[in-house]
Amino acid sequence: MAYFKAYSHIGVHEEMLKDHVRTNTYRNAIMHHKDLISGKVVLDVGCGTGVLSIFCAFAGATRVYAVDASDIALQAMEIVRENELSDKVIVLHGRIEDVEIEEKVDVIISEWMGYMLLYESMLGSVIFARDKWLKPGGLILPSHASLYLAPITNSHRYQDSIYFWRDVYGIKMSCMMPLAKQCTFMEPSVETISGENVLTWPTVVAQVDCYTIQAPDLETITAAYKFTSMLQEVVYFNLWSPRAMIVPAPLHGFAFWFDVEFNGPVRQKFKKQASQPLDVNMQNSNPSNKKKKADVSIVLSTAPEDAPTHWQQYWRPMQSDPADEVCNMGHIALEGLQHESCCAEICTMNTSQHEPYYAPKLSNMADVAVVADVP
Repeated sequence: MAYFKAYSHIGVHEEMLKDHVRTNTYRNAIMHHKDLISGKVVLDVGCGTGVLSIFCAFAGATRVYAVDASDIALQAMEIVRENELSDKVIVLHGRIEDVEIEEKVDVIISEWMGYMLLYESMLGSVIFARDKWLKPGGLILPSHASLYLAPITNSHRYQDSIYFWRDVYGIKMSCMMPLAKQCTFMEPSVETISGENVLTWPTVVAQVDCYTIQAPDLETITAAYKFTSMLQEVVYFNLWSPRAMIVPAPLHGFAFWFDVEFNGPVRQKFKKQASQPLDVNMQNSNPSNKKKKADVSIVLSTAPEDAPTHWQQYWRPMQSDPADEVCNMGHIALEGLQHESCCAEICTMNTSQHEPYYAPKLSNMADVAVVADVP
C-alpha cells in the first residue's frame, strides 16, 4: 500500500508530466496508432492524472477505462470532468487486479516502467490486464522494452570525492582517502550520466515483449557480458610537467538504462524473453542501430546520449585501479525486481586475471552489487 500512497502525492505526477520526452513520446505514439485507437475501447493501467487516457480520447477512442489504485484517481476524475470527457473516459479507483470491467478492450496503454526498467514497475499489472481483457490481436503501448548495462568512468566525481581530502583548507587529510574511497563506491544512485562517460557500447541485459511475456519471466533475469573500453584519457606526470601519457579511462562503475518501443501488433517480431540468458557475443552493439530498424515506429529512450528523462540512469559505483586496462567479462543476475526488495548480483573479471570475485547477493535494490577483480 505504501507504493500506491506514494503515487498520491502531486509532486510525483508533476515530475512525470514535466518530463517532456516521456509525455510527448506517449502522445506521439498514440497519434501514430490513431487508426488502431479510433472507435476502439482502451484500458489505461495506472492512469495517474489521466493524461494518457485523455490523449486516447483525443485520438478518437470510443471508451477509455482509466484505472489507478492511488488516490490520484480522484483527481483524475475531476480532470476528466473539467475537459468534458466524462462520456468517454471512465476512471476506476482501485487495483487493476480488483476492478470490474464488463467488456474486452482493443488497446492497453500504460506507463509502467520503473527505475532500471523493472524495479517496482507495473509490468505485472499490465500482464494481468492483457490476459484478462485484451482482445486477440489487440494493441499494447509500449510494446517492447530493453534494459541495458554499460561500464562508465567518472573521473570528476572521483576527484571531487577522493582527492578533495589531500588538502582541506591547508590541512593534510590524506588519511581520510581510503575511507572516502570506500564510502564513495558504497552507495548507488539515480542520476544523469553523460554519454561521454560511457566506456563502450552497452550490453542488452533483458528484452521484454509485452505481447508474450509472462509474470514468472520477471522473477529472475540473467545475462552474460563482455566489454573492452573504447575511451582513453591523458594523464600528466605532475602538475608542472607537460609530459603525459595516454591510458585507458578508469572504470568507476556500471550504469543501467532502458528504452521502450511503441510497435503495432502486426509489426511485432520474436524476441528472447527476459528470463533467457543472452549470448555474450551478441551483446555489445551500437544502440543507435536498434532505433533504425524498419519495424520500430517510435522509441522512448533513457540512454545517456539521448535527451534526459525523469528516470535518468541507475549508476552503481565500484572501485577500480586506474592503471587497469578496462577489458572485462562476467555475468549479472537480478531477482525480485517487481517487489520493494530484491536480490542482485553482478560479477566482473578482468581478462588478465584468472579468478573472478562474486559478491554476496544483497536484499535491497539500493545495494546492487558490482564487484571488480580481487586485488
